[in-house]
Amino acid sequence: MDRRSTGGPGRVVIIGAGPTGLGAAYRLRELGHENFVVLERHPYIGGLASSFTDDAGFTWDIGGHVMFSHYAYYDKLFDTVMGDEFTLNDRESWVRMLDRWVPYPFQNNIRYLPKDVACECLVGLVKAQSGKGEFKSHAEAKNFGEFIDAVFGEGIARHFMRPYNFKVWAYPPERMNKHWIGERVAVLDVDRAIRNIVLEQDDYGWGPNNKFKFPLKGGTGEFYRRIGARVKDKIRLHATVASIDVDAKVVTLTDGSQEKYDTLVSAMPVDVLCRDILRGEVPASVRDESQRLLHSSGYMVGIGIKRPCPSTKSWMYFPEENCPFYRVTYLSNYSPHMTPEPYTVDATGRRNGSHYSLLCETSQSDAKPVDGARIIEETVAGLENAGMLDRGGDGRRPERDDIVSTWVYHADYSYPTPSVERDEILSAVIPWLETRGIYSRGRFGLWKYEVSNTDHTLMQGVELVNRLVLGEPEVTTGIVYETTNDGREAASHERSAVAGSGEKRLKAGTPGDAKPDVVVKPTMTDADHSEEELGVGGG
Repeated sequence: MDRRSTGGPGRVVIIGAGPTGLGAAYRLRELGHENFVVLERHPYIGGLASSFTDDAGFTWDIGGHVMFSHYAYYDKLFDTVMGDEFTLNDRESWVRMLDRWVPYPFQNNIRYLPKDVACECLVGLVKAQSGKGEFKSHAEAKNFGEFIDAVFGEGIARHFMRPYNFKVWAYPPERMNKHWIGERVAVLDVDRAIRNIVLEQDDYGWGPNNKFKFPLKGGTGEFYRRIGARVKDKIRLHATVASIDVDAKVVTLTDGSQEKYDTLVSAMPVDVLCRDILRGEVPASVRDESQRLLHSSGYMVGIGIKRPCPSTKSWMYFPEENCPFYRVTYLSNYSPHMTPEPYTVDATGRRNGSHYSLLCETSQSDAKPVDGARIIEETVAGLENAGMLDRGGDGRRPERDDIVSTWVYHADYSYPTPSVERDEILSAVIPWLETRGIYSRGRFGLWKYEVSNTDHTLMQGVELVNRLVLGEPEVTTGIVYETTNDGREAASHERSAVAGSGEKRLKAGTPGDAKPDVVVKPTMTDADHSEEELGVGGG
């Protein structure tokens, strides 16, 4: 890595003004390196972390983002640009299934299920963890589907983990690798699960007792707008890349203008980059390998309702087929300014407001088609089926009659799929790009979901600049470069020290303790799992 930074980065062109590009730009300016430009194809900045306010006055995020971090640098940056203009919220997560609410994490609170289902889940968990299930150990699992069976057992797998993960990822879990989660997820406390059932005690240790920050106004995107304001003279909006000549080191835009570079930082999807954008001497193997990567698309549907908010919940998971979405967020609970009329809080702590909002997320792929023309109606019907909206009757007005706003955002690239073949593909593509001075980073630039939360992706930009300017190694990517026998550089993908998607870092504690300690490394804050929590559901 040190030799890659020799001579500094020179002229830096950054493609994408999302968290990765903004993190890189902010850090370049912070280090006094002003020879850079950021190219953003949209008329706004923030990428998938953007927020939008509709005509009715509701503010919507692209997915359920919250603000907590694995990094001291990220926290300091948040404090610098946001000051005291944020809310601090209790985190309250639930699973909705079998016409009831189960506190998160699911396997710690299965006592809330019907007795026969709870028994099936517990018996399966005990068998799996004692090596008497289909697999003696999770180490025998060849993919994520087998990993689910080996770790959670037949009951939890059948009722929650398998259906939920298909709804989230839009691919069967057998098409995904097991490494993105981290081996530590496999360590479940059976004694704790049994105690919770027998003693009828709640176990919220990984849910509502945690807190998260959120911008007071403007949604998640406000944080990134403020970062962008610090480098706005370096950002070109409406700047769509048409091609990149890897030999001449020239970026050509659709308007015909060009930007020469010494170093290119790209946050565009790496499959699109290799297939459609790169020109010059590009090996066919690089282009072909990149096309094997899988991803899901997604519909974000916002439902604005003119009624007082009926719940203090943060977000909920939905594994069943009676609704299209896998997760719903009470977005209006994150800040009083997410709806047309801000709510107030009285002396007793009760919120008083006239509106509330629900953000519903539905995944899509070739293996899981979705009719976009019907997504709003199917979402509203799903909210009724899941008990989120009152159907009315007995003199009550149907709650759908009080919907005053609907908002839809379709993300063609929503989540990178950690497929079985992903690491093999990246091991060939990423090193070749870097030999040509192209550093592909970010959610779809690096294609590693386990380090694709917004704090991870911003820090990928920051750490890359530290590597190029200061010669410091990157931490978040989890990539180790090696030279093979034929002289070709390859990459092995290790578990990043700060990977947090779906992982709990637990000290060895007392079984049954409802509040497990979180391992805090020197560069980490008190964060135990990702803002997304995709594919884990309490693992």
